Amino acid sequence: MSSIAIQATRNANTGNSIGVDSALLGVFISLLMIGLVMVFSSTIAMGDLDLQTNMHHFWRQLLHMALGVSLTIVVASIPVWVWQRLSVPLLLVSLLLLAVLLLIGVEVNGSQRWFSVTGFRVQPAEIAKLTMVIYAASYLTRKQAELHRFSQGILNIGMVLAAFGLLLLLQPDFGSFVVITATVGLMLFLGGIRISHTLFCLSLAGIVMAVLITISDYRMQRMMSFRDPWADPFDTGFQLTQALIAIGRGEIFGVGLGASIQKLYYLPHANNDFILAVIGEELGLLGILLVIALFALLLHRALVISRAAELVGKIYAARLAQGVGFLLVFQAAINIGVNLGVLPTKGLTLPFISYGGSSMLVCCVAMGFLFAVDRQTRMRDRSGL
Repeated sequence: MSSIAIQATRNANTGNSIGVDSALLGVFISLLMIGLVMVFSSTIAMGDLDLQTNMHHFWRQLLHMALGVSLTIVVASIPVWVWQRLSVPLLLVSLLLLAVLLLIGVEVNGSQRWFSVTGFRVQPAEIAKLTMVIYAASYLTRKQAELHRFSQGILNIGMVLAAFGLLLLLQPDFGSFVVITATVGLMLFLGGIRISHTLFCLSLAGIVMAVLITISDYRMQRMMSFRDPWADPFDTGFQLTQALIAIGRGEIFGVGLGASIQKLYYLPHANNDFILAVIGEELGLLGILLVIALFALLLHRALVISRAAELVGKIYAARLAQGVGFLLVFQAAINIGVNLGVLPTKGLTLPFISYGGSSMLVCCVAMGFLFAVDRQTRMRDRSGL
C-alpha cells in the first residue's frame, strides 16, 4: 500500500486505541443523547391529554435507540461486500414494500406512508432511502469504467430512481423523493459522470420538481405558505409561524431546557418534524448551531473514511460511505431548513433526534455502514495488504 494511502487511512482512524473512529462515535452518541433529551422535553406535556404517563414517549424513544444501537453494532461487524451482493435483492424488496404500502398502508393526514405492525408503525420510505444508496454504490462500482456514457452513467440508474419516485409520490412523499434524488445525484457526480450529463440532470430535475409542485394543489399551497406564512398564520402558515415564534423566543441562549411554551400544543409535531424549533426555543441559537456542527462533522468523517477506503482499493466501500454521509446530512439540512423557514415543509424527520422508530433504526443502520467501512479499512492498514 502506498504511503499516501497509509496516511489517509491513519487520518480516518482517529480512534485507534478504541478500534473505531472516535470523532464519528462522538457525533453518533451526541446526536442520540440530544434526541433523547429533546424528545422527553418536547413530549412531557402530552401525557395529560392522551391519558398516558409523561414518560411514554421517552421510553419508546429509548427503546428505539437501544434497538438502533444494536443494529449499528451488528451491521458494523458484517463485511461490506455482503451488502454489495445483496444490493439488487434489497432494492427489489424495497420497491415491493412501497407498492404494497399503497394497497394496505395506514393513512394519516392524507398520506399513506406507514404499515402498522403490532402497535408499531413502519415507514418503507425510510428503508427505500438506504437501499437506494446501497444499490447506487454497487452500480457505480460495477459501471466505473463506463460512467462517461450517458446510458451507463445516467439513464439506467435514472430509470430506477423514476420507479422509486413514482411510488413515493403516490403516497405522497415528496420529501423522501427529493432526499433520494439529491443523494444519488451527488454520488453519481463524485463517482465520475460527465459534467455535461450532470448539468443536464440538474436542469431536468429542476423542471420535474417545478411540474410536480405546479400540478399538485397541496404542494402549491405549501409553497405559497412558505413564501409568506404570516399571510395565513392560523391555517396554511400555522406550522411555520409557530416554529419561527419558538426559535425567536429562544434568541441566543434559549429560555432554558424544559421551558418551551410552543411545545404546549401550539407547535404541531414538536417531537418529530419540528423538534429543532423546540431546541431553538429552549437552547437558543447555540443549540441549533451545535446540531448543525454535529452533522457537518458527521459528513466530514464520512468523506474522510470514504477517501481512505478508495485509496486502498475498496471502491464499493468508498461509494457506500459517501452515500450514507450525504443521505443523513441532506435529510438533516432539509429538516433544519424547514424549521428555519428557508425551505417549504417536507415532513422529514431530523436524523437521530426526532421521535420515531423507522427513522431511528434506519439512521442507526446507516451509521453501522460507516463504522463497517472504517473498521475494514483499518484492518487493511494493519495487515499491510
